[in-house]
Amino acid sequence: MVGKKTFKTIISMLLIGTTLFGCGASSTPVNTMGEKPKNKVKIGITQFIEHDALDSARKGFIEGLKSKGYEDGKNIEIDYQNSQGDMQIAQTIAQNFASKDKDLIFAIATPSAQAALNATKEIPIVITAVTDPVKSGLAQSMESSQNNVTGTSDAVSIKTQFELIKDLAPKAKSIGIIYNTSESNSEIQMEEAKNVSKEMNLNVIAAGVTNVNEINQAIDSILSKIDVLYVFTDNVVASSIPLLVDKCYNKGIPIIGSERGQVLSGALATVGIDYFKLGFQSALSAVEVINGKKPSEVPLSTLKEMTLSINEDAIKKLNINIPSSILDKSEKVKNEIK
Repeated sequence: MVGKKTFKTIISMLLIGTTLFGCGASSTPVNTMGEKPKNKVKIGITQFIEHDALDSARKGFIEGLKSKGYEDGKNIEIDYQNSQGDMQIAQTIAQNFASKDKDLIFAIATPSAQAALNATKEIPIVITAVTDPVKSGLAQSMESSQNNVTGTSDAVSIKTQFELIKDLAPKAKSIGIIYNTSESNSEIQMEEAKNVSKEMNLNVIAAGVTNVNEINQAIDSILSKIDVLYVFTDNVVASSIPLLVDKCYNKGIPIIGSERGQVLSGALATVGIDYFKLGFQSALSAVEVINGKKPSEVPLSTLKEMTLSINEDAIKKLNINIPSSILDKSEKVKNEIK
């Protein structure tokens, strides 16, 4: 017969074994630290500023999560914060997310991504709308960040955009560019634009700004010297498209954008990416992380699909002729331009 003490010991061992077995059999996704996450995966979304491209990326991310079975209020909990173009606020948001021990941070745009990485080297960070993650100090390479970052880049070829300028405004020689001197994303694009302009015998006339309030003065300083205005995927400048449209179109100066949202806001044309699709693609990377992969094991990616978008109302406002060979292969959008 088994003694009372021995019997109690056996029961205790069976209970412990059952508990351990139950944990091992759990289908709940694990995080990159190998720990069992909370019932709801806590996701902090930090967006640098509001404009069509970044808003679309956020919506695409949420939809991408949903397509894989992760829905806010059910098995994930989303905390969305917007820094309204203020880097200090972006840093505060990132620090708060880190201190509240989010399971994952989704950082939209370069400044928000940099703030998130400065705030935590442990919590997985999925980025999007970052032109060059490597040059921006967010990753060692596109193949592997070698840290807690993965996600998508919105890099587009400036040479392709300048070729579009040649097609739509063949007489243009001077390209105006307003860029944010405090954003590495813009500095990188500025360097590429200068190199491409030399190859294509174009003259770049640039004006630097540090915030939205300086846009008006910057465009006024170059307006009389340029034939076309080109707009980067620069968050500060992109949020001011309506102002730039008003200033430029009254002088008959076309605006070429770097992404579709800028055309929807009034720019004449672009060969760009769909930021909703970019955000959706970012969500697929996030799901890999939620389900147990380390961010460094998930390569960073770009969106290969490019679309020529032309604003029909801008054509009318500028009273210009665009070859049918270009119009026929473009996506036509409308934006009422006063």
